[in-house]
Amino acid sequence: MLDRPVGIQAIAVSFPSIQRTNDYYREKYPELFEKAEQKGLARLLSLSGSTPSNIFEEEMIPYLSDPFRGNVERWVLGAGESSLTLEYRAACDALSAAKMSPEEIDLMLVASVWPERVIFGNATALANQLGLKGAAWNINGGTGSTPIALQTACALVKTGQYRKVLVVISCTYSHYFDQTDTTPWFISDGAGAFVVSGLESHGGILSTKVVHTGAVDAAAAVKLTKDAEDNPQILMQLTEEANRLISESAEEFLKTCCEGAAEAAGVSLDQIDFFIFHNLCAWFTSFGTRVLGISRDRTINLYPKYGNCGPVLTVANLYYAAQLKKIKENDLVLIYGIGGAGVAAANVMRWGKVALGPNPFPTIKI
Repeated sequence: MLDRPVGIQAIAVSFPSIQRTNDYYREKYPELFEKAEQKGLARLLSLSGSTPSNIFEEEMIPYLSDPFRGNVERWVLGAGESSLTLEYRAACDALSAAKMSPEEIDLMLVASVWPERVIFGNATALANQLGLKGAAWNINGGTGSTPIALQTACALVKTGQYRKVLVVISCTYSHYFDQTDTTPWFISDGAGAFVVSGLESHGGILSTKVVHTGAVDAAAAVKLTKDAEDNPQILMQLTEEANRLISESAEEFLKTCCEGAAEAAGVSLDQIDFFIFHNLCAWFTSFGTRVLGISRDRTINLYPKYGNCGPVLTVANLYYAAQLKKIKENDLVLIYGIGGAGVAAANVMRWGKVALGPNPFPTIKI
């Protein structure tokens, strides 16, 4: 069993080549824009009744007059791009930042929402591309996968079963939602990766709190159809109950996981220096800070720049918080992720000397 701390040694992010602003949708789908309030996005992100019934809906109100619900930019797959190409680039960048070769990695965990091979997952295909010789398997917590992947990697290193673990997270929503509806207006694609190992100095993961999200399982459904070449295609559909289920459960999941992780780490929320939220909508940051009673300067919100890119949001927020020096060595950091038909989870870690991969957007302003 490893006595020294275990945590993130290096982190990187990768995004696809196509940027879509709100003007793209206004110009390409004018008929959708005119009927936006009757379409998928408005049905998902709207009040479940005539008046707000919870904090999530109260924070939503300023965005209800915007057909894009606060989204400004999003990044989607271009020609020749896939979850695997994004994962490969993020993995290579994380390894390079850690000054490691693929041969030094003895386990890779891959969480893809969703993988190129829906049944088999991306792990072995990505391992082949990277030239990994060790173990590689898929892990699935839905869009809450990032905290549990980090927990799993750290636990396996702590017990001495593996020494260096590469965790790769991706989301390619643009492949799985109907482009003739408005739901794609708030989704995005991307990937992130981080290397977990024993740390020479202080730092590393201190605790994790995880709960299942069965309460929101009915928010989404899967439809099997065919693409333009007559190949089988899976499409995700949000149900009529989605907005109510999400808004009613959001506060409980957030408080349970964040307060539970802090308690397990032996600290209070007041002692946490910085919070990384899964900003699944434009107002999640204001919702999260209000529920937990913390100030806005103790978190970061990339949603206007990236939209909802699933579990990659937590990796991207963590990367840019470090890149922009909002978190520094020795800070206590809490990250929170949530996914329907998966998990809600929070980690508390002490930020160490974490190497950063190249910044895909050096001019980004938060």
